[in-house]
Amino acid sequence: MLTFPKGTEFGRRLPKQKFYEHLEVSPEVKRLFVEQVRLITWANKLSPQTMNLAAGQQVTEIEVFRLALTGPELDPRVPELMDRQIPYHILFLLERPDGQMQLTIAFKEAAQTGDNAFRLRQRYATGWRAPEELSLEWDALDMDGLYESIVRQIAGDAIAAPQAESLKEAVERTQEREKLEKQIAALKAKMKKEKRLNKQMELRREIRRLENVIQRDII
Repeated sequence: MLTFPKGTEFGRRLPKQKFYEHLEVSPEVKRLFVEQVRLITWANKLSPQTMNLAAGQQVTEIEVFRLALTGPELDPRVPELMDRQIPYHILFLLERPDGQMQLTIAFKEAAQTGDNAFRLRQRYATGWRAPEELSLEWDALDMDGLYESIVRQIAGDAIAAPQAESLKEAVERTQEREKLEKQIAALKAKMKKEKRLNKQMELRREIRRLENVIQRDII
């Protein structure tokens, strides 16, 4: 059962238009907010004060936004816009009309521009589950550790890297593996269409090389 420490409760309702009315947002994204999101609640604020943790060097606060949806899915452009607009790390709790819930969080790091901007690197999400099947552990020494723990718990096997590896290194390793897997899929599709035997063999060698790179990376 997903429960947040009581001192973190915030419970402020936010108008949907707050996230797009002053930005250069396409009509399509505005439509997504209107059609797919019924209600946005700033549910919790995870901070050194509310969590009784030491301050972090990279993470100052983690905001928890609860989005009540109008249907079964949420276009990823909606949380992406919110993540880019708000200069804090954000944990999203999505709720379908049927009561199923999902946790999603992006690994994002401060940009080098010095204007509170963030660079979104990768988004992770749990599956859709009954509320009693969702849970998070809050054990950490500081806010950096809490954020890393939350990302790793939500990502699960999607971050295929040693626990001792830093979160940034783990995310970069995962992104590189996904890039290689896409290259392999494209090469396999190309090989199926190729009629020339020598070209097929050339493509097969490249596929095996990339597969070996992935295998070495996992080990």
